[in-house]
Amino acid sequence: MMIVILVAEPALAALIAILIRPHPLRRAVLVAAAVVHTALVAWLWIDPARFPPLGNWLALDSLGVLFLGITSLLFLFVSLSAASFLRRENGVTQSDPDEGFLFDNIPEAVFTACLLGFLSMMTLVTVSQHFGLLWVAIEATTLVSAPLIHFHRHHRSLEATWKYLLICSVGIAVALLGTYFLAAAVPAGSGGVDSLTFAVLKGRAALLDPRWLKASFLLLLAGYGTKMGLAPLHTWLPDAHSEAPSVVSALLSGALLNCAFLAILRILSICSSAGLGDFGRQTLVAFGLCSMAVAAGLIIGQQDYKRMLAYSSVEHMGILALGVGLGGIADWGALLHAVNHSLSKAALFLLAGNILAAYGTKRYTQVTGVLRRLPITGALWVAALFAIVGSPPFGLFTSELTILRAAVEARRWIIVAAYSLMLSVVFAGMIVVLVRMAQGTVRAGAATGDSVRVLPDETQPFRERLWDVAAPLCLLCMTLLLGLYIPPFLNQALQRAALLIGG
Repeated sequence: MMIVILVAEPALAALIAILIRPHPLRRAVLVAAAVVHTALVAWLWIDPARFPPLGNWLALDSLGVLFLGITSLLFLFVSLSAASFLRRENGVTQSDPDEGFLFDNIPEAVFTACLLGFLSMMTLVTVSQHFGLLWVAIEATTLVSAPLIHFHRHHRSLEATWKYLLICSVGIAVALLGTYFLAAAVPAGSGGVDSLTFAVLKGRAALLDPRWLKASFLLLLAGYGTKMGLAPLHTWLPDAHSEAPSVVSALLSGALLNCAFLAILRILSICSSAGLGDFGRQTLVAFGLCSMAVAAGLIIGQQDYKRMLAYSSVEHMGILALGVGLGGIADWGALLHAVNHSLSKAALFLLAGNILAAYGTKRYTQVTGVLRRLPITGALWVAALFAIVGSPPFGLFTSELTILRAAVEARRWIIVAAYSLMLSVVFAGMIVVLVRMAQGTVRAGAATGDSVRVLPDETQPFRERLWDVAAPLCLLCMTLLLGLYIPPFLNQALQRAALLIGG
């Protein structure tokens, strides 16, 4: 029953957000629902026996607990920034500076309800033990998050939303075919409603047809890899992250991509139990290196700083795939990397929203002097930049170094060279752009809003609200802590999840 409450609590809050009228009360419901959900997840981590399985379909194993913890914690901080963002955007009609037309936002009630529904469906992903239910949950995350991308009723937002829906729908259709193939791999006579549950498949892994299982893995990897943002299946991601409000981009990159990664880890675990672990891991290595290479090439010369952060997510999804593909200690490193990336990237997108509110443009060439105009945001921006490119002492340095160590110990020198080269290219490309934004003098003639409201003079001070900087500050403090010290409870959770991946 407690597992049902985890899923139902944000869904009920979404219904309340639709029905109530006062905007401040609705924002309070958003934050309160996030606090309650995080409290429930904290209770789960402290006393997992209070959250028993609900049949074979709904249960929380070590992988689900880890990714649910990331999702809930991230949503809590994003909800604080979202409340401030909605207060700033309420009732505003905006003007596009390049094309000159006016546009407004979707109703706040719809946005808040979809945000809470998004949390509910991502929670369902983490507790789903049946591959059919898992497919339904991941498809639901697509449908409920699409209106969030189209918050600004702008033709670029509409284009990004349709691209997101179409590409992810094709990917999810491929994943459905992969689920059918997985059912075909089950021996005749052992069917039934529980035949596609994770525990049953792992227990009967030796009896699965290897040909159908290989085909299923490839289709599920292609399908869920589309949602995860692995190249060359990533093409929806830059547009969606660039055009969505920054609070939504933080959730898309920090939480949604992890949901697809979780689905891939589940089918890889079954392949490992069936003796096909090497096949699955080699495929993931190829996708990982491809994603890193594509992201490195596209980051160089990128003009849109939010789009650059999106390509950075493609790179980090490649690192996750590569880490799991290498196996061994790299499994632990990849899971730690998922935690660190979620914290750091969410902080960067929230800070990007502050910069966009002050300057009214996503072109980095038109943004200078952030440290002067937004001193707190600017300082956090520089810190988050060094965190996301894997600089010590932040947590991403530890996880990336662990994956590199695994490749060195396996004497896979080509992977070592390619991995190091692409990390260096991304480091150089992002440092040049984002540090340039932080330094320099402030120019005149900017705009404000998460889009394009014009101010008379950019050189005037811009007020940094407490909730606009508190969330990214806390997220960065956590990733800094993980670079210096990994709490025992988290280390144990990572170890248990890594063991489950290995079959």
